[in-house]
Amino acid sequence: MTQCAYLVVLLLCLGLMCPLVTGIFMDKLASKKLCADDNCVYTISLVRAEEDYNAPDCRFINIKKGQLIYVYSKLVKEKDSGEFWAGSVYGEQYEDHMGTVGYFPSSLVSEQHVYQEANKTVPTTVRNLQKP
Repeated sequence: MTQCAYLVVLLLCLGLMCPLVTGIFMDKLASKKLCADDNCVYTISLVRAEEDYNAPDCRFINIKKGQLIYVYSKLVKEKDSGEFWAGSVYGEQYEDHMGTVGYFPSSLVSEQHVYQEANKTVPTTVRNLQKP
């Protein structure tokens, strides 16, 4: 009887760990993005959050009303999708250190300052890394 109980516990543990091993599938937000450079590392603009936003998953960032966000890329809107931008915020505790980078809805922010035009179209499927 105890061997049967151990087997059931083992099977339950393997079943619970399976999602951790295989990962979680997330829908793609867009196939292209607009950037100021080929690697999307230069700041496009500075925006201010007009509303709070709670991130639905790890690709997004939480923002609070009034918070400043540096924008690095703007996803090209596709059919049946919202328009999202990628940026980073300064945290409340570490105002002089760069915060988390992620996506947020562009409809919740207002541009305060444009540093440069986002005129480079870059695919989101290929990671553009500079070679040494």
